[in-house]
Amino acid sequence: MPELPEVEVTRRGVAPHLEGRVVEQVVLRREGLRWPFPPNLDALLSGRQILSTSRRGKYLLIHFEHGTLIVHLGMSGHLRVLPEGVELKKHDHFDLVVCEPNKGPAGRRVLRLHDPRRFGAVLWHGNDDGELGQHILLRGLGVEPLEDGFSGALLHKATRRRNAPIKQVLLQGDIVVGVGNIYACESLFRAGINPKTAASRISRARYDKLAEAIREILAAAIVQGGSTLRDFIAVNGQSGYFQQTYFVYDRAGVPCRNCGAPVRQIVQGQRSTFYCATCQK
Repeated sequence: MPELPEVEVTRRGVAPHLEGRVVEQVVLRREGLRWPFPPNLDALLSGRQILSTSRRGKYLLIHFEHGTLIVHLGMSGHLRVLPEGVELKKHDHFDLVVCEPNKGPAGRRVLRLHDPRRFGAVLWHGNDDGELGQHILLRGLGVEPLEDGFSGALLHKATRRRNAPIKQVLLQGDIVVGVGNIYACESLFRAGINPKTAASRISRARYDKLAEAIREILAAAIVQGGSTLRDFIAVNGQSGYFQQTYFVYDRAGVPCRNCGAPVRQIVQGQRSTFYCATCQK
């Protein structure tokens, strides 16, 4: 599944082709994906200018004067910006056709969502529906790990009554958002914290290290274009390179890059966890 870095890479890739452009048409090739497409989406957006783009956790947000288009890539989705007329592929389910003002056909581009497993989403939140942050998919999300509100102090305070393993607490997303499985494993390794440790037993000093590790790992992944996940492809058609720097993720049985002990693999909450029992106490 595309995680925070992959979605941020996608946002940065599509932003120059969307921001300031006017929507000419919305094309829907099925009734919906994980949830039904919003009714009358073409009428809602045609003729409207895209003001900006942003991201909240793993959700891409496309902002208009009268509301926001919420896009999630699901398990296997990716977005591409294409010239008009590019041949359709199987599982191309959604097009947002935009045009640069005063450019005519030469300024027309298509934002196309390709989603084989159909776990993605395209939803609409109008200004009349209330604050965007109160949308049912967004209101329970924790702080953004790359923004100023995220710190070791926040993690420490929020976990005093959390007895679940720290790896599972990170994945829940209600304290800090967007730290998915890959980056949780890598961050815990960098901070030297065993993923099985109860969140409430971790000291403030160790949470300071973990917060710093999360910021560094996510920032590095974004710079390197994210990870080459099984289904993720960036807007330019290329895969990321961060997977080449993994220390523990998907390296079960391989010697630890730090100490040489074999990397271990366990299952936590139906997700694989990779760690070094020697380096992570």
